Amino acid sequence: MKLELFSPEFFSALLAIIVIDLVLAGDNAIVIAMAARNLPAHLQKKAIVWGAVGAIAVRSAMTLVVVYLLKIPGLMLIGGLLLVWIAYRLLNSSEGADEHGQASTTFWGAMKTIVIADAVMGLDNVLAVAGASHGSYVLVVLGLLISIPIVIWGSTQILKLVERFPSVIYVGAAVLAWTAAKMMISEPFSKEWLSSQNPALEYVIQVVVVLGVLTGGFIKSRRALAL
Repeated sequence: MKLELFSPEFFSALLAIIVIDLVLAGDNAIVIAMAARNLPAHLQKKAIVWGAVGAIAVRSAMTLVVVYLLKIPGLMLIGGLLLVWIAYRLLNSSEGADEHGQASTTFWGAMKTIVIADAVMGLDNVLAVAGASHGSYVLVVLGLLISIPIVIWGSTQILKLVERFPSVIYVGAAVLAWTAAKMMISEPFSKEWLSSQNPALEYVIQVVVVLGVLTGGFIKSRRALAL
């Protein structure tokens, strides 16, 4: 369905996209805040702003190729596993930065973590945005641009919370791990296999993934402190 610019249908679709983006902004804000928390104070705001812009740009670009992406077998499963690793590494930022995307003490290290994590998380929601846009990329871009200040504000508030209560990092890691578990479960061949199992197994998998990330991160951080 082709939408006329500024028609009632156009604004209705735009509202739907904004709502979708706002719902998804929580994950973006958590990743950006966790990745930026170890930066010097003068770089934190810069990382939040450019991290939000980068996250939105990634979502926008991915929406263009969503049809192609969804044809790649196992993509959701691989993306979910990658996000599990990112969540785990973000819990262990005190060990110092490296090239694999954990929370970094450098601006570009933090930016890389933000963009990679958002690209992974974006795999399971670009379809919703693409569907709501009815093929209008103008709508997608407008909706994403409007959501940028929301993501920036959310990231700033979460960062302040993390600085005041460091244990909040575990809540953020749990959200990322839960998102990763949902991605893995939503993979077509995973859904097919799960459909023949006990319905409760999906919830068991989500709990195991979240607890695995939190337990692994906690144990490793304790060991690092003991050295």
